[in-house]
Amino acid sequence: MLPVCYSACVGRAGRIAIGSIFVGSLVLALKTAAWWLTGSVALYSDALESIVNVAASIVTLVALRLAAKPADANHPFGHEKAEFFAAVIEGVLIVVAALSILHEAWQGWLAPRTLEMPFIGLAVNAVATVLNAGWAVVLIRQGRRARSAALVADGRHLIADVVTSMGVLVGVGLAVLTGYLVLDPLMAAVTAVHVLWSGMGMVKESVGGLMDAAPEAAIINRAREVVAEHAAGAIEAHDLRMRHAGRLTFLEFHLVVPGTMTVADSHAICDRIEAALTLEMDFLKTTIHVEPEGKAKHQGVLVL
Repeated sequence: MLPVCYSACVGRAGRIAIGSIFVGSLVLALKTAAWWLTGSVALYSDALESIVNVAASIVTLVALRLAAKPADANHPFGHEKAEFFAAVIEGVLIVVAALSILHEAWQGWLAPRTLEMPFIGLAVNAVATVLNAGWAVVLIRQGRRARSAALVADGRHLIADVVTSMGVLVGVGLAVLTGYLVLDPLMAAVTAVHVLWSGMGMVKESVGGLMDAAPEAAIINRAREVVAEHAAGAIEAHDLRMRHAGRLTFLEFHLVVPGTMTVADSHAICDRIEAALTLEMDFLKTTIHVEPEGKAKHQGVLVL
């Protein structure tokens, strides 16, 4: 059985995802207004990336609701990996947005445009950037708290957008102050490269989740320590493996016990280990295969 806080975390993550849609729509409106006021290609590109933000937030909401569905006959291990699909989609959207920004930057480089009402447009864009930065912090913190890959990806996406917006603000500001209009598309191109790198990194990390990548080494080592500390009566534990699947972390290993030990006694050891692991790690599902001492490999986790 999953911890009681699991359902609460799923519900909180869903509410945050809905909030992202509203915040993203507001930011999109502000950035579109900034572009309309100035005619800046960089501000247009920034608004274009905000469209991706709104689309990504919708994808995140759908993924969270799908991931929250209980296990069924066709998906006996649940639907948790739906969040990784959302994170991959968000990464791809970021890459597409970056390529679109590069295209617009190239057009602006070939035909520099005179900026209209630049300071008003920059002020409007700055307000949108502050909103994005604040919400990105909320998404990443709450996403990590709820162990939501989709929310964390959405937050990182917004961080990339904030970097883009800051670069755009600098580029447009310098273009206005110096009169070198080519600085507008040039800064847009530089920030697009950063966004492209961010999107590719997000895709790589999410694909790792889909491929059952192991958690951090520190988590695996702590799991081994907990098993060793609470397996009194057993001989050893070997073939310990861990993997992430959305909010859940799966752990499995073989527990070697004396051949004369009763089923009830060996089961009691398993219960004790599982209880200790659950206290250490949220959303952990553990599978233990009990073996007699003849199966000992004399490697892995020695019982303290």
